[in-house]
Amino acid sequence: MSAYPTVTLQDPSSSMTATYVPGAGMICTSLAEDGVEYLGQRRGLDAYVSNGKTMGIPILYPWANRLSANNYDVDGAVVTLTAGAGGVRTDGHGAPMHGVLAAYPGWVVTAQSGNQVTAALDFGGTPQLLAAFPFPHVLVLTASLADRTLTVETTVRPTTAAAVPLCFGFHPYVQLPGVPRQEWQLESPAMRHLPVDEFGLPTGATAEWAGGAQILAETELDDGFDQVPDGAVFAISAGGRRVAVTFANGYPAAQIFAPGGDDLIGLEPMAAPTDALRRGAYRVAAPGKPETATFSIRVG
Repeated sequence: MSAYPTVTLQDPSSSMTATYVPGAGMICTSLAEDGVEYLGQRRGLDAYVSNGKTMGIPILYPWANRLSANNYDVDGAVVTLTAGAGGVRTDGHGAPMHGVLAAYPGWVVTAQSGNQVTAALDFGGTPQLLAAFPFPHVLVLTASLADRTLTVETTVRPTTAAAVPLCFGFHPYVQLPGVPRQEWQLESPAMRHLPVDEFGLPTGATAEWAGGAQILAETELDDGFDQVPDGAVFAISAGGRRVAVTFANGYPAAQIFAPGGDDLIGLEPMAAPTDALRRGAYRVAAPGKPETATFSIRVG
């Protein structure tokens, strides 16, 4: 693992710990108890730093998942994105992917205790970030660990008269160690399904998703959703273990990612659906009115 300073949170009521790496994009690399790891490690932190290959719980900012082109329009102003510049990364088809903060080193820890850490990032003071997302604001992330639950609060605070589009998300990769993926039971809420095309972009079609529980078995998923209610719970359980991700507030969209070749699942809270920054389907943080979104992960 890369030699970055880490911040380890200790649950005061259990032996659970959560590890954050502020200098590598404020990513959470571990949620563990007595050596048992509940976050998918995939290729590890080194691959995240060098190539943006996600693991643990990365923030996807200022947009989650893909955009359908290398530009977007906000109030008549067109922003053009350049692969490799200002943190812009692309997928195999050239689509801008997961925003510009993968492994970004500019986070500053502003508060820390035994079970909580707060870090901030000033977009307004960073020209290379503004080139890709020209909306000055301060981004604040607070993570706390208590009662076997990791809670993540993200606040977007505009610093000029410009409102800030809210299209970000997180990609918690969770797992049930010691239990075969085929046995995992996936729980999801009732919401609206947004089918995607072969490039992973919404087709514009919609369908109702009844939610409930299903055995994952050989099912592979990379599916988007909206109309996710506040307080919605997504979970996996099997073998006496359960990991639940609760979309407490501010995340009306979701992505469920269950690849066939990896014993993990992404239960992804999103402030807006995939490609919303280009389609205009998003909320904003207005000047003088910061917006906070919260999700949590509970290990049972």
